[in-house]
Amino acid sequence: MRPLLDASASRTRPSGRRSLVHPSVRPSVRHGVAVVAALSVLGLAACTSGSSAPSGPTSPAAGAAADAGPRTTYPVDLDNCGTKVSFEAAPTRVVTIKSSTTEMMLALGLGSKIVGTAFLDGPIPKNLVSQANQAVASPLSDKVPASEAVLALQPDLVYAGWESNVTAQGAGDRATLAKLGVNTYVSPSACQETGYQPDPLTYDDVFGEIQEVGKVFDVQGRAAALVAQQKKELAAIRPDTRGLTALWWSSGDDTPYVGGDIGAPAMILKQVGLTNVAAGVHATWTPLGWESIVAADPDVMVLVDASWNTAQAKIDFLESNAATKNLTAVKEHRFVVLPFASTEAGVRNVDATRTLAADLAKLGAP
Repeated sequence: MRPLLDASASRTRPSGRRSLVHPSVRPSVRHGVAVVAALSVLGLAACTSGSSAPSGPTSPAAGAAADAGPRTTYPVDLDNCGTKVSFEAAPTRVVTIKSSTTEMMLALGLGSKIVGTAFLDGPIPKNLVSQANQAVASPLSDKVPASEAVLALQPDLVYAGWESNVTAQGAGDRATLAKLGVNTYVSPSACQETGYQPDPLTYDDVFGEIQEVGKVFDVQGRAAALVAQQKKELAAIRPDTRGLTALWWSSGDDTPYVGGDIGAPAMILKQVGLTNVAAGVHATWTPLGWESIVAADPDVMVLVDASWNTAQAKIDFLESNAATKNLTAVKEHRFVVLPFASTEAGVRNVDATRTLAADLAKLGAP
């Protein structure tokens, strides 16, 4: 079989409520993503060239180191994506939306605070499973939950991965939720308004969210330990020096949705020494026509594996389409796969960077 470097298992998103705890913890999950992911690992392992899939972001800080550091003085007042929020105490009942926010909570040892989660993008990484409670194991919804479902859980905080998660069409408008006594916090890296959107996103922005969440929840010591560990891991990554170009294909077929010049894809590609063929597009992610991709003829393709648009589906398209099958990366099978959940700004970005760098080194590129 051709060499397909895989950083994580493929995922399937079934309808209804899902189990997203790793199968080693919940071996009897019915039709769950975790079971599908485990089977996908076995299938893809036969196509790899020896790459070992990492287990996920740095494990939660524990013990004395976790509790060291300054204690939070309340209230904590923040300007979050242009919305003023104030925390009078550490939240105790949290609804998380998106994998990035759920995994942030778990990485900081705050899993017990989660009363509901939704819109997860894949299985919880192995090393965070011990922090996941039943609310994480059985999400409210595969998509953004309705405000009624959120309010039924009586949360004091909705922690959202995207601004669109906390609108009237989603879990509830931020102002309306505030009037009901529910605070909201959006990952700062996902802010869209000028002056709030990271331009470009940096690892320091990601680390800043870890520290800010640590302050809100009065676990600043844990946050500091996690940031220190991730900085150490990042510094150890050796960038590729071959001057290779790359396309970061996130989703889409007729018109692919790719990593632009200012988001997490650009940050990760730059860190590993790859030149983004979409670097001229000032956006986090952007549609890019196949004509432009064919003209750029990237040396490597980073394929994001999502249940709604798997890496294998992308490969099948590339190899069968007359316009793409003769691209250098396609002919040479220079594909590197990353799980969707690791490609949005969050605690798995350093792990995704390390994986991409290691797998890139194993590709037979010039």
